[in-house]
Amino acid sequence: MNTQEMKDMVLNYVIKEYLEDEDIEITYDTPLISSGYVDSFSMVSLLIFLENKFKIKIPPSKATPEAFNTVNSIIELVNQYV
Repeated sequence: MNTQEMKDMVLNYVIKEYLEDEDIEITYDTPLISSGYVDSFSMVSLLIFLENKFKIKIPPSKATPEAFNTVNSIIELVNQYV
């Protein structure tokens, strides 16, 4: 799976799971956590999704709000472990 496919998968997951208002448009650079789209509970479920989907283990010390704030930063994190 290439980086673009990974970004699309994560973006679609975030939209489907966390955005109740379907009129919201988010991009790979939209701040997810600092904008309130993803909270700490959602971040945990997103982490589990990433670990299961990509068959990786992300250390708790790396699963920071900064690392999860945009789709691009999430993919940067995932790419360190795939």
